Amino acid sequence: MAESLVPPAVSPAQPGIAPIPVRAILPWAVFFGVLMLVLLYFVGAEQGATSLISGETVHEWVHDGRHLLGFPCH
Repeated sequence: MAESLVPPAVSPAQPGIAPIPVRAILPWAVFFGVLMLVLLYFVGAEQGATSLISGETVHEWVHDGRHLLGFPCH
C-alpha cells in the first residue's frame, strides 16, 4: 500500500515555550538603552558648546541623520 502524506499528529507531551525571566533581559535592555542615548547625543548634540570631539568630522558623518530626525544644524 502507499504511505500516507499526512504528517503524524503532534504529541501533547511536547514542552511549551518557556518565558524569559526579566533578570536575563534587563542587562541587554540597559546596554541598548545606553547605546541609543549615545547615538542620539552624537546625532543631535555633537557640535558647539557640548562638543566632545573637536572639528566637524562627527557633524559631517551624522549630517543626514540629523536632518532626518528634525535636528537643526545650519
